[in-house]
Amino acid sequence: MVMTAEKTETLAAEIRKLAAGKNALILAHNYQRAEVQAVADYTGDSLELARIAADNPAEIIVFCGVHFMAESAAILSPEKKVLIPDPTAGCPMADMAIEDDLIAMRGRYPDAMVVTYINSSAGVKALSDVCCTSANAVKIVQRVEARRVIFVPDRNLGRWVQRFTDREIIQWKGYCPTHERFSAEDLAEAKRLHPDALVMVHPECRPEVIDMADEVFSTGQMVKFVQETDRTKIIVGTEEGMLHKLRSAAPGKDYILASKALVCPNMKKTTLEKVYAALANEEPVVSVSSGMREKALGCLRRMLELSG
Repeated sequence: MVMTAEKTETLAAEIRKLAAGKNALILAHNYQRAEVQAVADYTGDSLELARIAADNPAEIIVFCGVHFMAESAAILSPEKKVLIPDPTAGCPMADMAIEDDLIAMRGRYPDAMVVTYINSSAGVKALSDVCCTSANAVKIVQRVEARRVIFVPDRNLGRWVQRFTDREIIQWKGYCPTHERFSAEDLAEAKRLHPDALVMVHPECRPEVIDMADEVFSTGQMVKFVQETDRTKIIVGTEEGMLHKLRSAAPGKDYILASKALVCPNMKKTTLEKVYAALANEEPVVSVSSGMREKALGCLRRMLELSG
C-alpha cells in the first residue's frame, strides 16, 4: 500500500525520534527508496557508510541496503549492534561468489592475488588478498605485487579495470543483474531522445554500454561530478535510487534515468515501516564471527593501504 505524503512524514518523524532515543544511526545506500534516503542520517556508497558507522559514537547502526553492506559495517564496528531492516535483501552478484569456488580458483592459479569487489560476502572477503571499490579498483589492481589477478565477483568491473592495466585479470563470472539488464539499445534510445545530454554510467555496466558513455563513475564519483560540472542535462546509467541522491547533491539539473530496467528489487525491499520495526525491536541483527571478521578486516585494511 502506498502511503500518503502526510503519513510518510509522520512515520519518518517517529523513526527519527526513536533513533535519537536509542542512540542509533540510520544509514542508507544511494540506491534506496527516496523516502528511506530522506530519513537517513547519512547516504552514500557501501564503504563510505561502513566507515561512517565505525567513526560515529552511535551504539546501534540501522543499515538500509543489502546484506553484504551491513556485514561490512559489522566488520568495521564489532562493538556496535548492526541492524538490517529486511534480512532477505541480498545481492545476487555477491551470491555468485562462494567460498568453496574461490578456494578452488586459488588452487588453479597459485601465483595470482585475489582482488575482491566490496560487493561480496564477509566469507569471500576473508579468503581474499585485498578488497576494492568501483572507485579505486583500477588503482588497487595497478598496485598489487602479482602480475596475475583473480578479480571477484563482477566481470564487468573487471573488464573495465583490464583497460587500464597490463596485468592479466582472471575474470569471475559474476555480474549485477540490474546493470546487466541495461543494454546498449536502451542507452541508444535515451541518447536519441536527449541528444544534448551528457551520459555517465557505472562500471558495473556491460562493456558495450560503457563504450557509449561520456563518463564512467562510481556512485561517489557521480555525486562529485554533478556538483562540479556545468552540464545541466545528464543521462544516468545506474540504479534508479541514484537520481534522488544526485538531485539532493546538485539540484537544478535535469537527471534522466538511462533505462527503466535500472531498478534493483533487493534495494527496494527496505521501506520506512521496516526501518521503524528494526529500530523498535532492535532486530534483525547482522554479525560476523570473530575469526572471519579478522581476516575480512585485513582485506579491507590492505585496500586502504594500497589506495593511499
